[in-house]
Amino acid sequence: MTPKVSIIMGSTSDLPVMEKAAEVLNNFCIPFEMNALSAHRTPAEVEDFAKNAAERGIEVIIAGAGMAAHLPGVIAAMTPVPVIGVPIKSSVEGMDALLAIVQMPPGIPVATVAINGAMNAGILAAQILAVGDAELKKKILSYKESLKKKIVDANKELAQVKYTYKTN
Repeated sequence: MTPKVSIIMGSTSDLPVMEKAAEVLNNFCIPFEMNALSAHRTPAEVEDFAKNAAERGIEVIIAGAGMAAHLPGVIAAMTPVPVIGVPIKSSVEGMDALLAIVQMPPGIPVATVAINGAMNAGILAAQILAVGDAELKKKILSYKESLKKKIVDANKELAQVKYTYKTN
């Protein structure tokens, strides 16, 4: 299999967050790769990865990083492939990472999800790929319908909860 999505994290300590993106991609049957690369500790490897991602068939990059969180932006500066940044909560409640990822200069966009929001990054990557893949689009629509069903079912359960002054 040739990967279509690359999940990159600053270190393996980010895996508990980033594996949520991997689970989503796996559930949608999207081939992906996972690597640890650091914008600060392995800059030459990051450059090599970013400059060669498109020709290797990578169509979306999900990059997670905490603290200074330069990894998504550095990758985005060197590739035409869309980059989704995942701010990792490691200090200052993750706000430092969020701001570092979302505040990119003009011309270097990084789509950014919530702090520790790797699951949404996986879904967004799938939606990007689905633009040109009707089968994947059907899977995403089915997934979204299942989300709706969960809420409808939860609301039915809430209707059974009784309180003296509850009116519904």
